[in-house]
Amino acid sequence: MPELPEVESARAVVERGALGRRIADVDDADTYVCRPHRPGEIRDALVGRTLTGVHRRGKSMWCDTGDGGPELGVHLGMSGKIVIADPDGTETDGGDYWRRGREPGDHRFARFALTFDDGGWLLLVDPRRLGRVRLDPPVDELGPDAADITAARFRDAVLKGTAPIKARLLDQQAIAGIGNLLADDILWAARIHPARPAGDLSRPESDRLHRAVRREIRTALNDGGVHTLPLIPYRKDGARCPRDDAAMAHGMVGGRTTWWCEKEQPPQA
Repeated sequence: MPELPEVESARAVVERGALGRRIADVDDADTYVCRPHRPGEIRDALVGRTLTGVHRRGKSMWCDTGDGGPELGVHLGMSGKIVIADPDGTETDGGDYWRRGREPGDHRFARFALTFDDGGWLLLVDPRRLGRVRLDPPVDELGPDAADITAARFRDAVLKGTAPIKARLLDQQAIAGIGNLLADDILWAARIHPARPAGDLSRPESDRLHRAVRREIRTALNDGGVHTLPLIPYRKDGARCPRDDAAMAHGMVGGRTTWWCEKEQPPQA
């Protein structure tokens, strides 16, 4: 499931392989992925333009198209990859981690495509068809990016109210980029129970949680994605905490399946 680190890998692929290339054609026929646009609407807006920049906030990515053109927003959904395919057969992809990978040339699940005038492509490959492509995405509605949020902004944006702290971490308008797996790992690293009310955390707990957010995201960026984080293999029945060998517990918090260490993440401070 793409979270901030996976989307950053996709952004980097676009930056390395797609900028400065002129768009000759667009396949925007998938009306679900390209909603609310009609077939041909994105094509008409982009053909003849050039991708001039690519940006990310949280789990959202968008490209500049130059000369006052619209921004092209791409959301990877739950299984999306960006694939840059060059005329010589070279392919580079970034985005969701697939345990079984993807063979070069396998474009069966391409839901959207830019064709460049040099014969290459930019593809959104998404087996579950949960990604989204749209013009001028509303990125201003997102909260600050979780990768570089300051401690003061973190306290103001996240640590308030009676909602469980995990739910606050998942609120993309409060802090952008944290998904279900990353939230569990961050809270485990900070030794904070996911159901604790966000507004009840002490200042030391707040600072510890903020440090965990920055550290775990940095680790995932460096090591290849959220699936590389230390807690993720232990989110399963019968698992023991990799830090203290206590039983791993699970339940629903904020409407999401959640895992925590019974010993080191007590429900009360």
